[in-house]
Amino acid sequence: MADYLEWNYEEYYEPSNNTNLSTYVFNPNTHTCKDHPLFSTVAAAMSITLVGIFLLAVPGNLLVGFVIASRRQTLIPSDVYLLHLTVADGLIAVTLPFWAHNITWGWAFGDFLCKLLSLTTEVNFYTSILFLVCISVDRYFAIVHAADTRNGGWWACSWAVCCVIWTLGGVFALPALFNDAFKPNQSERVVCAEQFDMGNAFHWRVATHGLRHVLGFLLPLAVMLACYGVTLARLVQTRGFQKHRAMRVIVAVVIAFLLCWMPYHLAMIADLLVRAKVVAFDCSVRTSLDLTFVVTHSLALTHCCINPFLYAFVGEKFRSNLGALVKRSWRSDRMSSGSARFSRSTSQMSEGMGQFM
Repeated sequence: MADYLEWNYEEYYEPSNNTNLSTYVFNPNTHTCKDHPLFSTVAAAMSITLVGIFLLAVPGNLLVGFVIASRRQTLIPSDVYLLHLTVADGLIAVTLPFWAHNITWGWAFGDFLCKLLSLTTEVNFYTSILFLVCISVDRYFAIVHAADTRNGGWWACSWAVCCVIWTLGGVFALPALFNDAFKPNQSERVVCAEQFDMGNAFHWRVATHGLRHVLGFLLPLAVMLACYGVTLARLVQTRGFQKHRAMRVIVAVVIAFLLCWMPYHLAMIADLLVRAKVVAFDCSVRTSLDLTFVVTHSLALTHCCINPFLYAFVGEKFRSNLGALVKRSWRSDRMSSGSARFSRSTSQMSEGMGQFM
């Protein structure tokens, strides 16, 4: 998922009129561009942002997952999906310090970790979004069709759906194996990024980015908008304070998804337009895309620390479950301390009686 712009300059060289197709005429408009002075500043800022996301996302997702897994009742489907969502977001967050290092200082962890962490990030990128879709579908059935999602059939179905989603995430993420640790454009710094064969680079990039656009954004967004749109329409027709709280959470979920992911996908579309020569290429365009990619990629990854707040901390159900867990823990501590005091007093009494026998 670390989308550095790996510019394939062969795409921008012009073939000469010579019958030898391996001869190219240098186009002065496509020479290697110098790094813009602003890039190092933006890269440092985004690296700090990624570390901040890591520090928020890891404990946040761990807490949500722990509270959900500690429930004594059978989990309803939305809780099952939320539990798996916290796993996916947590795994994305674990990789963030590596990408922060990649942005600022380059890649120093070898080719194997480059592929492994790229694959891990890409798998959880897809699964995270698909679990958001599952939550929207579950809420649609629970509110619009008043389905009782607490019975065993829905519970078993939700776990089967999770297995399917993890499998699909692994399949969709296979293009991440194109990521390598290399020095782009004769640079001294090694980066972890996509690297395709020179002859088919553009077609591979269109295919992989198209997959990410359709399956990782457009299709999930369409399903979420449809489910939440109908759900909101039903909530509007109901009365009570609970509906307003549910409506706020739904609107916040959709807005957060759009704000986090839409700029990143628009940046990738702009990249493809430049590579397809629909937009004229020059150093200013490349610099703008470089900076845009770094910023929008970091913005997209903030979604993994926003999800716990949207689905858990904002929700009254999570707060009540967290409160119940704290009370149980407090009572358990009191009982254990009381038992310890009772054991000590019994022991002291036995010792005292022994002195008189």
